[in-house]
Amino acid sequence: MNQVSTLFLKIAVILIGMPILALCVFVVPNIAEFAAELMPNITYLKPLVFIYFYVTAIPFYFALYQAFKLLSYIDKNKAFSELSTKALKTIKHCAMTISILYVIGMPLFYFMAEFDDAPGIIVIGLIVIFASMVITVFAAVLQRLLQEAIDIKSENDLIV
Repeated sequence: MNQVSTLFLKIAVILIGMPILALCVFVVPNIAEFAAELMPNITYLKPLVFIYFYVTAIPFYFALYQAFKLLSYIDKNKAFSELSTKALKTIKHCAMTISILYVIGMPLFYFMAEFDDAPGIIVIGLIVIFASMVITVFAAVLQRLLQEAIDIKSENDLIV
């Protein structure tokens, strides 16, 4: 049963990564073109938009990889190990990095929303920031709980 649930979660992790890959391949070029059309006097804007969105995708995929590794540890009955806490710590740092990158890039969302008169663009950026902060806090709490469980387990192993 444990293998089936982790297999389902591994498939879910892969399926989570696919829409972001599709966004990077199909939508980001359109966004870059749109930004370049809105502000033609800024010549470096199009490559800047490409770089910005692709750089923010890197920690996302690294966090997905760490989640995949964490599920593999669970399959191997190594859920209560330092490897698991390290994976959760990395996921926490990746989510925090995504949040910081989107806070830094918020003026880009603002200018695009201002020129196109579409405030929904700003909301999309805020949703990404909020979601990644929630993941940061959740991963930090899980990391702390897992570390405490590992400490209790090691104390019990010493007593017996």
